[in-house]
Amino acid sequence: MQISSRFTLAVHIFACIDTFGNERKVTSDFLAGSTNVNPVIIRRLLSQLKTAGLIHVTRGSGGATIAKPLNEISFLDIYRAVDCVEHGELFHFHENPNADCPVGRNIHVILDDKLKRVQDAMEKELSSITLEDVKNDTEKYINMQS
Repeated sequence: MQISSRFTLAVHIFACIDTFGNERKVTSDFLAGSTNVNPVIIRRLLSQLKTAGLIHVTRGSGGATIAKPLNEISFLDIYRAVDCVEHGELFHFHENPNADCPVGRNIHVILDDKLKRVQDAMEKELSSITLEDVKNDTEKYINMQS
């Protein structure tokens, strides 16, 4: 199981807005070119990020801008904004474990707390990484290649 690519696409979008936003309008078409993803998908992500209050989008060819300082936007904010997992739950249980089986009958009780701890740990780590970290690494790698 993987978390949806919407998360990494959203981080890519922020890196592009921050890197190119002072030089040009960062539009969905421009972002689609950088990500190699259909502009419709990019527009959907931009809409989700806008709804979460993380970016501003000017209709037409106005482009996107970041709504907050980079150090105030965590990976967890982005993860939640783009609905990377269904119903806020990282782990999805199979629908009908066999109630006649001692394992099937108890699997939720056995795993629920453990999986919650795993998700909480992941979310704690996501909250510790900000877009400022991405900006610093982006600048470092772009400068190394120049």
